[in-house]
Amino acid sequence: MDSLEKRRQTWKNIQPILKKTYPAPKIGLEGWKNPLELAISTILSAQCTDARVNLVTQKLFKKYTRAEDYLNVKPAELEKDIHSTGFYKNKTKNIRGFCEHVLREHKGKVPNTMEELVHMPGVGRKTANIILANAFGKNEGIAVDTHVFRVTHRLGLTSGKNPVKSEKELMEIVSRKDWSVFTDYIIWHGRKICDARTPKCSNCPLLKYCPRIGLKK
Repeated sequence: MDSLEKRRQTWKNIQPILKKTYPAPKIGLEGWKNPLELAISTILSAQCTDARVNLVTQKLFKKYTRAEDYLNVKPAELEKDIHSTGFYKNKTKNIRGFCEHVLREHKGKVPNTMEELVHMPGVGRKTANIILANAFGKNEGIAVDTHVFRVTHRLGLTSGKNPVKSEKELMEIVSRKDWSVFTDYIIWHGRKICDARTPKCSNCPLLKYCPRIGLKK
């Protein structure tokens, strides 16, 4: 069995287990009501937990309801509002740049194509995939965050040295209709079981099919 077939077989084996273990997976970012709010939540989530972002956006989305609102305050005020998410100066720059781009280039609406999104401030493929899948119901790729990158490597589903290469490998073995839910499955598994430092392998429902790559045997 070649590498691609082996990876496909592993996914075929673990998919029903993940579906049973996490029957209603969903994105960890909460409280957003439209594509703009999801985009801002995703920008804030860089190197920050979803739980912290959710706490911040509870107040943020009451104070700022339109793209214009993020541009009508001084950067220092927005920095204060998002300070606890970390890297707040760069995130403020990206949020304001994103909103300016939405207003100037897209008539106030967040675009719904990969090509347009990845050219916007603060948006890479991962963020674009999250926005497209969750706000527009479009599977254009697989969002590879730190959980997805770690867990898929341990499972032997990927070997790519960076998220972009890992995404391409995953798109080869996962049906397009499952691209979005795949990310949700793996993220929840990474949070609940396959922790970065202390994975709970003895309690893992996928252990039978997991080669535990990168872990001490």
